[in-house]
Amino acid sequence: MISKAASNTVALVSWATVAVLVFDGFLSGILSVFFLPTYVGSVQFPISALLGGIANVALVLAARKVAERPIWVASPLIGWFAAVVLCMFGGPGNDVLLLADWRTMLLIVAGAGPAGVLLFMFRMKAITASVRADPHSGARPRSSSESAVR
Repeated sequence: MISKAASNTVALVSWATVAVLVFDGFLSGILSVFFLPTYVGSVQFPISALLGGIANVALVLAARKVAERPIWVASPLIGWFAAVVLCMFGGPGNDVLLLADWRTMLLIVAGAGPAGVLLFMFRMKAITASVRADPHSGARPRSSSESAVR
């Protein structure tokens, strides 16, 4: 059996790891925004939207290894989204990093979409596993005498 001190140490390391993953998500969001207006020759090529989506999936998978609650698993994606929203506001000289453009929508959809679908799949798997584990916890079927209209 694990002692209380060892258990506290494991919990502290888990919290620290999640905090680093949230920072990584925030940093990934800022880098995705900075590299969004990338050009290949004279053609707009927003590869950072795709790379942001891949990074978010990796960060969510890493958070799932150390955290159990769904909000902590989703926290790197929340950090990424906070960075993207922060970049939408104007700076000191009213400089805006994200404009009303198709690339901004692509960044949000391609960056948060795959990780959001992954989080949805994790949650549905947990819900179906809990229903399979205890099938009698839900509503019970009514007998014919209970459902009769009086």
